[in-house]
Amino acid sequence: MLYMKKIALFASGSGTNAENLIKYFSNGKKAKVVAVFTNNPKAFVIKRAERLGVDVVIFDRGALYDSSELADELIFREIDLIVLAGFLWKIPPSLTEIWRDRIINIHPALLPAYGGRGMYGEHVHRAVLDAGETRSGITIHYVNEEYDKGDTIFSATCDVLPGDTPSSLADRIHQLEYKYYPRVIEEIAERLPPVQSRQR
Repeated sequence: MLYMKKIALFASGSGTNAENLIKYFSNGKKAKVVAVFTNNPKAFVIKRAERLGVDVVIFDRGALYDSSELADELIFREIDLIVLAGFLWKIPPSLTEIWRDRIINIHPALLPAYGGRGMYGEHVHRAVLDAGETRSGITIHYVNEEYDKGDTIFSATCDVLPGDTPSSLADRIHQLEYKYYPRVIEEIAERLPPVQSRQR
């Protein structure tokens, strides 16, 4: 019997990457997005997930950092892989220890450059442009206890064009994200051994 790997998405904002991933894994793949976890009760990702029939879990800082509440919920749902899709809080050891090499993030630049605390979204693209870079791209990496310091899994590049703005550069970066993130996640999910069933 084929075991369907269970993916939980963590998102804080609009959720375009989350929606892309939910749709990608909805058509007979060997993995499926079973829940979206968000720390922002006003995030538009909630509406995207609900429209696509995916459970939403809203949590606060205490659930993530000060208790086992969030880990317990992930364990209860037998999550095999945690995928960050625009999630801005640092992942604590309470999760990285249990899901070692099972938490993945995508960063909108070529790490190790332009990573770290506060480097997300437009902040990243503006820094790339201010530095006069001619190339940017995406980095898909494992998540550890430090921002953007986990081992790189995959990267892809694009040109930085004369006259680019943070918005125009972001558009090209998003296309790389939509193209490659689902494929890389799928490859990782397929080779992961199933998480053992664990109860609260």
